[in-house]
Amino acid sequence: MNGLDVQTLQRRLAAFAAARDWEQYHTPKNLAAALSVEASELVEIFQWLTPEQSARVMEEPETAHRVADEVADVLAYLLQFCEVLGIDALAALAEKIDRNEARFPVPKPPEPHDRHSSE
Repeated sequence: MNGLDVQTLQRRLAAFAAARDWEQYHTPKNLAAALSVEASELVEIFQWLTPEQSARVMEEPETAHRVADEVADVLAYLLQFCEVLGIDALAALAEKIDRNEARFPVPKPPEPHDRHSSE
């Protein structure tokens, strides 16, 4: 890992916005909209690619850079959104995984049936 954590990144994003007097624009509504726009920009990169092409998107340096930039934009807006609303993103994710594990248990393998058994 590179020594970064969510709280450090959130503080950096908040400081960046504060230095430019942008906090006034960082309402939950605006941040949700910005998050949606950035996610759409990520989707745009993949829009007309085949599944095979999309799996290899990181092999081309220019495209890989665009993908990484859009991922960073999505994450930045998501972290700012969580900061404004007081959501612990990692705790929210862990709780969601817990709920999904309960909702969607691992299927049990079928019982083997031996047609030649005498039982």
